[in-house]
Amino acid sequence: MIRFLLNFAINLVLAALGLLLANALFDDVTVHASGFVVAVLIVAVAQAVLAPFVFNMARKYASAVLGGVGLISTLLALWIASLFDGGLEITGAAGWAGATLVVWLTLALGGWLLGWLILTRWWDRKREAKRIRAATR
Repeated sequence: MIRFLLNFAINLVLAALGLLLANALFDDVTVHASGFVVAVLIVAVAQAVLAPFVFNMARKYASAVLGGVGLISTLLALWIASLFDGGLEITGAAGWAGATLVVWLTLALGGWLLGWLILTRWWDRKREAKRIRAATR
């Protein structure tokens, strides 16, 4: 359970970073300060829910798009977040394509790197140290 919460916290940080990067890089992407937290939560939760769903649908009906599952689920997550007023606005095909790519890359690469650093190195070492202390008592 703690590992799941750490993973979700990592995804929240990365979603925030991805949205801020997309906002900085593309004129067609606007992240409003008043709805930033809501947009980040929606993107992170939608991504977590949609990724397995899109993967299963692609595997079942369109195996050729399996490699694009992350991009598709990110696009859908951004679209859902944009439905809520005051958080995220994306206009134009370039804005949608750029935001999808930047947020996806941030989530994928950051998730891999932070997941390895935090979950594998820090958390697993902490658990191993706890097991060793318990065994030596």
